Amino acid sequence: MKTEALLEAAAEAARKAYAPYSNYKVGAALLCADGEVFTGCNVENASYGLTNCAERTAVFSAIAAGRKDWVALAVVAEGESMPYPCGACRQVLSEFCQEEFSVYIAKADALAEYEVVCLAALLPNRFKMTN
Repeated sequence: MKTEALLEAAAEAARKAYAPYSNYKVGAALLCADGEVFTGCNVENASYGLTNCAERTAVFSAIAAGRKDWVALAVVAEGESMPYPCGACRQVLSEFCQEEFSVYIAKADALAEYEVVCLAALLPNRFKMTN
């Protein structure tokens, strides 16, 4: 799958977001090795701590479908700045992804001007349980 198509899938997911409190709609598209894509959007709640981010929605959907063979994630949102994943989403990604895992970030009105960053740059010295 081309990067542009993955970013567009994330943009489409953002349009489905439920964000009545922040009005900040975010979409994510998680690409599997075989080309299947799992999307997610942020879903807010009046009890703000119960809000779920787009990235985690996509990850949890993929896990529920039995998929963990991801190769990239795209995150798209409207706004002035690039929609980098929050700390919780970075930690969840680190549970399943290698440090080289690619995350594509773009503003909804400028998909062609995306940035790509690896998970290690997003979450250096990540927390890992050891046996």
